Amino acid sequence: MSDQRIPLAGVIGSPVAPSRAPRLFGHWLKSMGLRGAYVPMDIAQADLAQVIRTLPKMGFVGVNIAAPYKETVMSVADLITDRATLIGAANTLIFRKDGKIHADNTEGYGFIESLRNGAPGWSARDGTAVVLGAGAAARSVVASLSDAGVPEILLTNRTRVRAEKLKEDFGQRVRVVDWVQAGNAIDGAALVVNTTPLGMTGKPELRVPLDGLRPGTVVTDLVINPLRTPLLLEAERMGCIAIDGLGMIICQAIPAFERWFGERPMIDGPTRLAVLG
Repeated sequence: MSDQRIPLAGVIGSPVAPSRAPRLFGHWLKSMGLRGAYVPMDIAQADLAQVIRTLPKMGFVGVNIAAPYKETVMSVADLITDRATLIGAANTLIFRKDGKIHADNTEGYGFIESLRNGAPGWSARDGTAVVLGAGAAARSVVASLSDAGVPEILLTNRTRVRAEKLKEDFGQRVRVVDWVQAGNAIDGAALVVNTTPLGMTGKPELRVPLDGLRPGTVVTDLVINPLRTPLLLEAERMGCIAIDGLGMIICQAIPAFERWFGERPMIDGPTRLAVLG
């Protein structure tokens, strides 16, 4: 890229300060010795479309999208991937050389890659997956598990109507279970995923009976504060394979970084430390 403009990328949100993407992308750029910059941008909703359309003229090759704009940016894009359409949200915008804005969602990809890294023996054919929660993160998880070929996904949420709506979007492979029956759903599951904020620092505890867990069950929690949640600690105690939520954050950034800066980044200890700050 020595004869080209220095590629710029960034993350847009409001507020954008909580985003860990600048730490991650900054670490990769520095450790890999690549030219480029990654900029956090706190943009008001009224200015969002204008800013996005202006960025390519300033040398930006793309941006990540944080809350609360993942759904809003879909209307700004010229092209939308099938997975972003299915999830109903985009976390990545690619500014193409032909001037078109390409929207994608890499969260499901990040989840599956994190799962495979943390539990190399896991297979979608292993059996039922239980997903706790029915919010935006759950949509990405359910979409990726369905695409991977998990035979049955049991979805449970404190507000059943949200789970029912998600089931409508993803079909018969998804079955809704009442929140009070979440413990029973876990019994015999091959995979358990917490997509709720329950168990996060400052949030209520995840009060779901875990006695149905079995040694070898894969348990992952998307909460990263704390990184070792009570769910994961209990899962480890019961002989399960416990996977924290940091891997998903890192893995979902890989496709964008490779596309924007031309090199595929590594996932290693220093990378995890950089994200944690």
